[in-house]
Amino acid sequence: AGNDRVMAGTTINCNRAQQAKDTGAAQAPIAVVIGCIDSRAAPEQVFDTRVGDIFSARAAGTLINTDIIGSVEFATKVAGAKAIVVLGHSSCGAIKGAIDKVELGNITALLKNFAPAIAAAGAVSGPHDSHNDALVQKVADANVRLVAEDLLKRSAIIKEMVDAKQIRI
Repeated sequence: AGNDRVMAGTTINCNRAQQAKDTGAAQAPIAVVIGCIDSRAAPEQVFDTRVGDIFSARAAGTLINTDIIGSVEFATKVAGAKAIVVLGHSSCGAIKGAIDKVELGNITALLKNFAPAIAAAGAVSGPHDSHNDALVQKVADANVRLVAEDLLKRSAIIKEMVDAKQIRI
């Protein structure tokens, strides 16, 4: 519903200072969002949420590692979030860099994480580079699916909670 409000230009959750004051003593977010660091894809704004509504774990391109999985386990098992949202987005720079095989400092290792999504995306007509918008989107979509699957493979806690219908991905 929040994303629908954003798309319609009718957001309602804009008083961040008051919300921070209201939630200063405790938190009980309803969801944890795993997303990209992209400044255009801030989960709190994408879903028009209030301060305290969601946990947010972000890394370039939307990926998980042990630290993020542990954070998601905390958000769900300990803090009680009922949903895990794996949020990809269009025109992702990390996905574009991975498709183009960019090599630059630590970015090189980061971008290698997207090789399975590139392989899973399959064939797309046009050039196999970041200028092919259909390819970039197909890889981003594949990455979201793979991250969701990987959460279940790498976390017995999350899998148990999903199987017991205590949380949803």
